[in-house]
Amino acid sequence: MRTPIQDLEHLHSKLKLRAARVARWSKLYDGQAPLKFASPEFQTQTGGLFEGFSDNWCQVVPDATVERLVPVGFRAESGELDNAAWRAWRRNECDVDVSLALLDALITGRAFGLVWRPGAETEISFHDVDQAIVEYVPGKRRVRRAGLLLWNDGELDRATLFYPDSVHKFRRKGSGPWATESVSRNPMGVVPLVALENRARLRGKPVSEIAVVAPMQDAVNTLWAHTLTASDDLAAPARAVLGMDRPTREILDDEGEVIGEEDLPIADFRRRKLLWLEREGASIAEFSAADLANYTRVIEVAVRHIAAQTRTPPSYLTGEMINVSADALVASEAGLVAKVTERQRFFGSALREIMRLEAIAAGEPERAAALALGSVVWRDPQFRSEAQYADALVKYKAIGVPDEALWARMPDTTAEEIERWKAMRTDQAAAILGGDMAAMYGIKEAPEAEPEDDQ
Repeated sequence: MRTPIQDLEHLHSKLKLRAARVARWSKLYDGQAPLKFASPEFQTQTGGLFEGFSDNWCQVVPDATVERLVPVGFRAESGELDNAAWRAWRRNECDVDVSLALLDALITGRAFGLVWRPGAETEISFHDVDQAIVEYVPGKRRVRRAGLLLWNDGELDRATLFYPDSVHKFRRKGSGPWATESVSRNPMGVVPLVALENRARLRGKPVSEIAVVAPMQDAVNTLWAHTLTASDDLAAPARAVLGMDRPTREILDDEGEVIGEEDLPIADFRRRKLLWLEREGASIAEFSAADLANYTRVIEVAVRHIAAQTRTPPSYLTGEMINVSADALVASEAGLVAKVTERQRFFGSALREIMRLEAIAAGEPERAAALALGSVVWRDPQFRSEAQYADALVKYKAIGVPDEALWARMPDTTAEEIERWKAMRTDQAAAILGGDMAAMYGIKEAPEAEPEDDQ
């Protein structure tokens, strides 16, 4: 059994090892991809010309996924929307921060959510893989034994170690030893740090969406470097003069006497664009320009491989959408929609646990139990037009689907809007029963003013 300080050092060392492994994925997402397949001779010739160049497909792939991962509500076990959970979500601006956390999870494999109540209201925050780590009970993949959160306040390194029954805070200066700052009881009774893991395997670790793109990204960058170099030297036809000495010019002294001769600089040939051939038998030969399409065709194949391996629609990568029907476009996005739906299951489990912890921190155990068996409401991962949504909802209505279920299917509909619509429907029904039809169909005319009594 490790002591808290031993747990801190153990988790901190694991955190540093993990951060070193995932740093490459972050750099690739940012476009920092050095030429990997270029020969030493090529790198010697070009020097640092291509150090900052990257035809960055590692950014497109996770961006295409995260833009369709949008939580819009939380349901309890009964199927009812949990308005309290959504208010806490919006109060902590999680509707914004969750996109950043999910993007980090797609890039590096993990992100973390923390739930805590330092004061009157519960706080929900998200942290990247460099700041947080969770350790599980051996043999139990979902039971958190401890969680560690690290940060620097500008002067000191600080760490908070969470156990189900206690919270330990530490600090240190520079690379010195950790010192205990405080120990307190954990009122939540559970480790409040939750990992959002991207497609974890039973026997493996969470993976990065960029891992499968990286080899092709390296190949594409090198091919572009060769293409750009060839376009500089070989894109235009090359001409050569045959059967003639290289033109020279005379060297004169201060008095105008010829004292020698020198070769005419190549720049003079290019500037004057005219050359006299005086020797008999002299001629001009031409070398055809290089066909750069040989490079671009290979690049296009590599990009299509990226699209197939990552289930990213080709239109996202190649921009080819000429004369594409609506049905063909939907079919091209089917792989991405299926992938996003799969990610919704993985990330939804973590988000549901975060909101369960929020209910525990708020002192509502019954709501926490209902959320544990509930679900996350996501925006439809399939992009559709308003006309398509309207047509589908009319057909659902025709077979008797309740209004509340139809409203929930509309994109970006929040729990507050649904409650407002229900209240408006109730008011309309009450107005009809009361005989006030104008309350439903228009503005009721004001009653005529009574005549004033003569005085």
